[in-house]
Amino acid sequence: MHFTWSMGPGRRAGSFARRGTISVLAVIGTCLLSLAATRTADGEPVANTTDTGFAVPFAGAPAYQQVAPTQMTGRNQLNQPLGQAQADAIAARIGLGRADALTQQQYHDLSTGGGVGGSRQAADVIDACVQILTNTVGRPLHSQVNGTSTPSVLASYGLYVNPAGMLESPANADAPTRQVNTLIAPGGYVGTWLRDNGAERSLGALYRSAYSQQAAYGFAAQQLSGSAQLVTNTKGAVRSEVGMSMAPPLWIVNFALIYVLNPTLAAQMPAHWAAIPARVADAIKASPSGQVPFGAYASYFR
Repeated sequence: MHFTWSMGPGRRAGSFARRGTISVLAVIGTCLLSLAATRTADGEPVANTTDTGFAVPFAGAPAYQQVAPTQMTGRNQLNQPLGQAQADAIAARIGLGRADALTQQQYHDLSTGGGVGGSRQAADVIDACVQILTNTVGRPLHSQVNGTSTPSVLASYGLYVNPAGMLESPANADAPTRQVNTLIAPGGYVGTWLRDNGAERSLGALYRSAYSQQAAYGFAAQQLSGSAQLVTNTKGAVRSEVGMSMAPPLWIVNFALIYVLNPTLAAQMPAHWAAIPARVADAIKASPSGQVPFGAYASYFR
């Protein structure tokens, strides 16, 4: 899962960690069993009954499907951020509040490699993840495209342009948002840093929120998505593709994580998802790496 922090509280949390692990594994099993019953004869996923357009497990837990962004209905919504009021309201619906976030000092230390056991290299990866997932209006990423530094804003599509100018899903194996898993695995850097720097309360709040259940659905979804890491949405006769980061369970998981880091940053996440232009989606799915040169497809996003 990209940027889905499996921050097991570790030995200090004792039975809570074990219960959390068991519940997550149980939900993964449920997701995969449900998937077997939600495919058509030709193997295509069947949309779930809440009419989000996403199939199981891409729709996530039923109780939270309506919390995630909906498809945009006008160009004025493209790549627009949530805003703080909506971010706080979403946080409340998934079981989080401002008091659960890191303090300003804790966030500063984690994001700069400070604090007890801090690492600048790890901080850079975490910072890159936040930048990719909040690549909304006013927060462009800059990449080298045909030898020129080029800004891009693509969060609503669930895509981003990496520093080398390649267009990809944030769940691509190449992305920091996927590679961060080595830092957030149980017993890994992030969980250890939080415990060693007095942030156990934030860690516990995260695991009591919708995060754990949604992470299981997200894990199951990613196992089905190959190199492209795109998701199909089907409403009526309209079929479209969006990057994995905008699928409900992954979006909610990433929102919860960023909100715990810094609620102001969570407010910069995309408020709506947008269908990837069909030619672009086809090219990404046809690419063995799940990447295509942004320079060749930038015109589709203007």
